[in-house]
Amino acid sequence: MFPALLCMGKTIAQDVHFSQFFETPLLRNPALAGIFDGDTRIQGVYRSQWGSVTVPYTTGSFNAEYKKPVGKRNDYLTIGMEILYDKAGTSSFTTSNILPALNFHKSLNDEKTKYLSLGIMAGWVNRTIDRSKITTNNQFDGNGYNPSLADGETFPSASYNYWDGSIGMSFNSCINDNKDYNYYIGLAYHHLNRPRNSFYQNPIIELNPKWVFSAGVKLPMNESAAITLQGDFSKQGSSSELIAGAMFSYKIGTDFEKPDYIVHFGSFMRVGDALIPTVKLDYHPFGVAISYDANISELRTASQGRGGIEISVTYIGFSDRNNSTKNAVVCPRF
Repeated sequence: MFPALLCMGKTIAQDVHFSQFFETPLLRNPALAGIFDGDTRIQGVYRSQWGSVTVPYTTGSFNAEYKKPVGKRNDYLTIGMEILYDKAGTSSFTTSNILPALNFHKSLNDEKTKYLSLGIMAGWVNRTIDRSKITTNNQFDGNGYNPSLADGETFPSASYNYWDGSIGMSFNSCINDNKDYNYYIGLAYHHLNRPRNSFYQNPIIELNPKWVFSAGVKLPMNESAAITLQGDFSKQGSSSELIAGAMFSYKIGTDFEKPDYIVHFGSFMRVGDALIPTVKLDYHPFGVAISYDANISELRTASQGRGGIEISVTYIGFSDRNNSTKNAVVCPRF
């Protein structure tokens, strides 16, 4: 999670990120909306990091998805919404996003899960900064820092807005006609309109587009246990990020079709940055996950190895409508 660094000729910026990337599907790729076993999914994620180094960076994500069949075949449409809040550092650099999304799932087989999806997401972004918390060279005189001096900055406002958009495609299917063995792959292009990214309202300073490649596979080991592997690779300007890992799942209860609980535990790695042990508990229709970034980057000495904690809550449910996906044989799911 990095704020934009402003300069007159070029901007270097990265989007916010979550260690529990699998709980923020719309931020990864709008074409991943609706790929779950249910009609409705609501997820909230909270992250706090770098508290051992500076003023903590805090990020919150709320996304909701509703999936419904369309047409006379096995096609579906998912309507979604992503709301994102990020507050970074001493200057309270704050970004707020409201991003509606649509994803169309085209069935490629009438007998088993095999879907090609096209998703779009676009909306409004606001960025603000607390100018009273900024210090510049202009505010230092012969005796040191003098807050009564003007900061010398010329940007017209401590807030600006822009429109942003993303597009993506994904493919998900089952393996060997078994709906419990499934996988997905996806590719998304974010900031396709290259929005202006400067408090100075300089049209030269734009937000770099970002490519995100996502993949995952779920492999049951027996009727009570499974392993899930997932990962993302993203590229934005000169920056890139790879995060991947695995979760082991175990069902608790006498009915493995409808278990009382499902316990998940595993670990992910953000290459060159952090190891991320993760645990999750599902108690249908809710799920709660906790992860922690153990910093392994060049900042590990200053951070004492402490990166950030992340907590997510998920609700996945079925509706009472006649065409609910609850008993559907063919439906996008993971």
